[in-house]
Amino acid sequence: MKRSTKTTAKDFDQAFDAGADVSRSLDSAKARRPLREARRVNVDFPAWMIESLDREAGRLGVTRQSIIKVWIAERLAASTDR
Repeated sequence: MKRSTKTTAKDFDQAFDAGADVSRSLDSAKARRPLREARRVNVDFPAWMIESLDREAGRLGVTRQSIIKVWIAERLAASTDR
């Protein structure tokens, strides 16, 4: 079993500031993206809306979920620009 060596914060900061590759010092299995963790929600749409979403998603070559997420993100971004 290979032991990993620990890097001190000071050494890490110096290496990072020098432009060195610090990826070996990071444990990507424990990485998190604050405020970006997925949460499941259920939304009921009328049948005509689902059909329209599916047509547009098919036209763009993406999933229904993808198009819903993009459109909601665009709308939220536009509302915060005001």
